Amino acid sequence: MNGPTARDQLAALADDGAFTGPWRHARGEIDLSAARPAAVLVLFGVLDSLAAEHDAQALAVHRDLDVLLLARAATLRSHAGQVAFPGGRVEPDEGVVEAALREATEETGVDTAGVEVLGILESLPMPVSNHVVTPVLGWWARQSAVGVVDPAESAHVFRAPVADLLHPSNRVTTVLRRGGQVWSGPGFLVDDGGTQHLVWGFTGGILDAMFDHLGWTEDWDRAHELELDL
Repeated sequence: MNGPTARDQLAALADDGAFTGPWRHARGEIDLSAARPAAVLVLFGVLDSLAAEHDAQALAVHRDLDVLLLARAATLRSHAGQVAFPGGRVEPDEGVVEAALREATEETGVDTAGVEVLGILESLPMPVSNHVVTPVLGWWARQSAVGVVDPAESAHVFRAPVADLLHPSNRVTTVLRRGGQVWSGPGFLVDDGGTQHLVWGFTGGILDAMFDHLGWTEDWDRAHELELDL
C-alpha cells in the first residue's frame, strides 16, 4: 500500500503535539491552579486477529489497526461505566509518560516493554473531575495479552478496530442535559464480543480530534443524536 503508514502518521501527529488546541470538547470550567495532573495512554497497533468489518477510506487505516480501550467498572464514583483510555493520576515522583504506562499495566496488564512511545500531546482540561490530562501517544510494537486486572476498576478491556470506529453508521452526536445546560459531543459505537459500548466524553473527543487532524474522518450524519441518560 502506497503512502505513509498509520504509525508514520501518528508519529507526525505526536510531533505536532498542539493539534488539539483550543480544546473544543470540555464541559464546564476548570480551576487550573487546583487541577490535578493525569495521563492516559492512547495506544494504537496492527495486532488484532479480529479485523474490522468496515473498509476505511483512509489508506493508512488497515482493517487490523486498532486502539486499546477499557470500560470502567459501574461501581466507580467517577466516570462509572464509561469507555476510556488506560490512565490515571500522575504521582509526585513520575512524569506523564511513566504515569500513563504504569496505569496501563495496572488496568489492562499490557507489557509496556512492547510499547513504543511516539510522543505526548497537549494537556487537556477535564473539568468534570478537576484534572488536566496529558495524552501519551503509543504504538504497540510487540503484542502482549490484555484483560481486566481489577474488576473493581474495569469491566472490559478490548481493542477497538479503528476502521469500525470511523464507519459513519457508528458515529453519533451525544447530547447530555444536566442542570439546565446541554452539552453535545462526538460519540462512537463499538462492539466488543457482542457487547456494544459507547465511546463519548473526553475519550470520544480525543479520538474525534485525532481522526480529524489525521484526515481519517469519514463523512457522517452529525444530526444523528443520542441522548445520554446518566
